[in-house]
Parts: sequence; structure tokens; C-alpha cells
Amino acid sequence: MSAKTTAATSSGKPFLALAFLSVIWGYNWVVMKEGLRFCDPFVFAAIRVALAAAFLFIILLWSKKPVRPRQVKWTVLLGLLSTTFGLGLPVWALVNGGAGKTAILLYTMPFWVILLAWPILGEKMRGLDWLAVILAFTGLGLMVDFHAVGVKLWSSIFAVLAGVSWAGSAIVTRIMRRSREFDLLSVTTWQMIYGAVPLIIISLILPAPPIQWTPVFIVALSYNVIFVSIIAFLLWFYILERVPAGMATMGTLATPVIAIVAAALQLGEIPSLRETAGIILILSGIGFLSAIAILRTRRLGRIQ
Repeated sequence: MSAKTTAATSSGKPFLALAFLSVIWGYNWVVMKEGLRFCDPFVFAAIRVALAAAFLFIILLWSKKPVRPRQVKWTVLLGLLSTTFGLGLPVWALVNGGAGKTAILLYTMPFWVILLAWPILGEKMRGLDWLAVILAFTGLGLMVDFHAVGVKLWSSIFAVLAGVSWAGSAIVTRIMRRSREFDLLSVTTWQMIYGAVPLIIISLILPAPPIQWTPVFIVALSYNVIFVSIIAFLLWFYILERVPAGMATMGTLATPVIAIVAAALQLGEIPSLRETAGIILILSGIGFLSAIAILRTRRLGRIQ
């Protein structure tokens, strides 16, 4: 850990930023659920992503970094996984699914990363990893009601698929980081631009009722563009520069918890006993996995 990182971490500011980031991300599940009462999910996703991409492009220009897209083929794939599917599927799932439940199903992403990294990156799972995965997928089995039919079941499936898509985007990002051309701001901006295109096309092709420009919808859309896509992005940059990645990831554990609590208080979404058990198991698995990552990072630091 560098002197800059140590000093910044000891000041406590990165942890305040991490707490604020978790609140932004966590409460957004309720915000999106409220906003979708007045707008088609694909239209909402398309507008949100298009505006966010435009703002990120302005930030890229302001940073005075090269604007030309890099690693184009990989960036297009990343855009499909993290933006088209990673942002489109959760919004679709929220139409008929609970905000808290959708959030927790999406946050099975770290376990899909482990499973995908094994055959693609050659990162073999170790003994303790298996325990975390078993905890998570036991919880997943409790969260998804396979006896449900129609939209309720599909809502859970879409949320899980979004987690798989996010995991795929994490694998692609790891591969892209091996190149000297990799720049996080440039890649994030261009992948969002590429990923926005299919969402815009889908929103134009599929029939949808007109947007109801109510105050609630305007606030929900503004929150997603300004807070989730811009402020949260800048906060994450700030945190990663000052806190070890494993510690930062563990800090985001609060996000699905905030989503569940906010959904219960504002939307009256009270998890059943079975769902509560599933939530506890999934969060335990994520926490266990994050702790393992921190310990391994510290060991590598001592060896080096």
C-alpha cells in the first residue's frame, strides 16, 4: 500500500465516500421501482444510459485524455454485458419484482465471477472459495421461487441473468487491463456508448405507452443520471485510488442491505421467512468472499 493510500485511508474520508456510494446505489433500487410506474422499462433504461453516456463523454473531454476509443472489440463486448444486459435486465426485472429482492439476486455477481474465471482465466477455486459459493447458491435457491409462474418467476430469472452479465463484464475488464492501452475512464465511457445503442433500438422498436412526465419520474431519472451515473462513478474512482480493491468491494456489501431496508420502509416489501434466510446466506457468502480476498491481498503484499 502506497504512502498516499495509507494517509488517505487513515483520514477516514474514503470510508465516508464509500458509505455515501453505498447509499446512492442501494436507494436507487427503490428510486427505479418508483420511476417505472410512469415509464416503460426499456425506455427508462435507454434514456438513463444515453444521458449518462453523454455526461461521461463530457468528463472524458474535460480530462484531456485521448478521446479515440481503445480496444474496440473488447469494449463493444463490455458494453453489451455491463450496459445493455447489466443495466437493461435489472430494470426489466423491477417491473414485476421487488426492489430489495432484485438487488440481492443481482449481487450474486461475485460468485459468477469465480465460476467464470475458472475456465476463462484459469483461476482455480480454492477450498474457502467453495464454501462461499455454496452459501451463496443455497441462498439463491431460497430466494428464487421456482414454483412461481409467469412474470414473477421471469423477474427473478432476469435479475440472476443480470448478475451473470455483470460477472462476464468483470472477466472482460480483467482481460482488457492486461493491455497498456487500458484506461478506465475511456473504457467506461465508450462501453456505455456502445451498450446504449441496443437499448435505444429496443425502446424504439417495441410498443410502449407514452412517458408520464410526473415529478416522481423526473426525480427518478435525474437521480439515475446525476447521482448513480456521475457522482457514484467519480466517488468510485476516488475510493479505488485510496483504498485497497478488496476493502472497497467489501464496503459495497451495504448496498443490497440498504436496498432491502429502503424497499421495506418505502414500498412495504417485507421479505418472507424463506427469502430472509436466502438473503442472509447470500450476504454471508459475499462477506466471506470479500474477507478472503483481503487476506490474500495482504499475504501477497507481505511476500512482495
